[in-house]
Amino acid sequence: MVKDRLAAPVTGERRTMKAIVFERYGTPANALDLRKVAVPAIEEHQVLLRVRASSVNPMEWYTVTGLLLGRPQNGLRKPKRTALGADVAGVVEAVGSDVKELQPGDEVFGTCGAAWAEYAPAREARLVPKPTSLSFEEAAAVPVAGLTAVQALRDKGRVQAGEKVLVNGASGGVGTFTVQLAKWFGAEVTAVCHTRNVELVQSLGADHVVDYVREDFTRGDERYDLMIDIAGSRSFLESRRVLKPDARVVVVGAPRAGRVLGPLAHTIGMRVLSMGRSQPVTFFISKITQEDLLFLQGLLAEGDVTPVIDRRYELSQLPDALAYLGEGHARAKVVVAVQE
Repeated sequence: MVKDRLAAPVTGERRTMKAIVFERYGTPANALDLRKVAVPAIEEHQVLLRVRASSVNPMEWYTVTGLLLGRPQNGLRKPKRTALGADVAGVVEAVGSDVKELQPGDEVFGTCGAAWAEYAPAREARLVPKPTSLSFEEAAAVPVAGLTAVQALRDKGRVQAGEKVLVNGASGGVGTFTVQLAKWFGAEVTAVCHTRNVELVQSLGADHVVDYVREDFTRGDERYDLMIDIAGSRSFLESRRVLKPDARVVVVGAPRAGRVLGPLAHTIGMRVLSMGRSQPVTFFISKITQEDLLFLQGLLAEGDVTPVIDRRYELSQLPDALAYLGEGHARAKVVVAVQE
């Protein structure tokens, strides 16, 4: 139930809102529709957000296009859930009776399961206050990509100050956060990206930038303690040429290809070829924790980490935003402005 003082606006009227509806697999253009639907009710542990901005992520692209490996969970013939959108930034509209900290009017960011809409239910445990220095669009660019970068470096990569870190795929959503965070952790960072993104990556603090159009990073003379593999452009045997004997490899992403295994094809190949070697390969999916969102919030507020936005779309243009992401050429984050 909703707190009494808020029951009328949330449950008494059944207002409508605009939302992206996902009822079939396919391309973003034919799988996603903008419709008017009822404003969702919230449970005791949830808040209702007036969504100001969201963003798009690779996993949503795989979900919409129908990655076969995910269909037992998502629905074999058609999606079980019609709402999408993980990253969210907005204003608390109403709170459930078990919500302890948040109040109507609070500006927050974090994750939920239905952010591609004007209003969305979200768990209090997956939201934190938005830094006043950030716009809603900037805040919406952070959660999934930022948490992935934090956990890849700190938890899986066990990065230490003074280590040499290689970031393969440094100009994407996760990559731009990874470069900045690796520098914050005190590492010496070599970033691999396309020619058009060299200046961007340099501006984020990378110590060395490898333009993969002109140079093969696996043929360089440097040796690295940790490799964060986001692009998935090289096999383990190629990559290990530039790894120290006890280096760690964390696989975060891979090229968006293959409807059966998707990015897992690259991950499996990396794991198999690393068996019996001294350089362990780890693959993971980030966990949404309030503790890590607060960690990022602090860095954002201090200006130690800055969200980078490539393109901005309106809610009605969300299929275009997801299609652009799926092309694989997006630099940094692609955000969606939902409401003023």
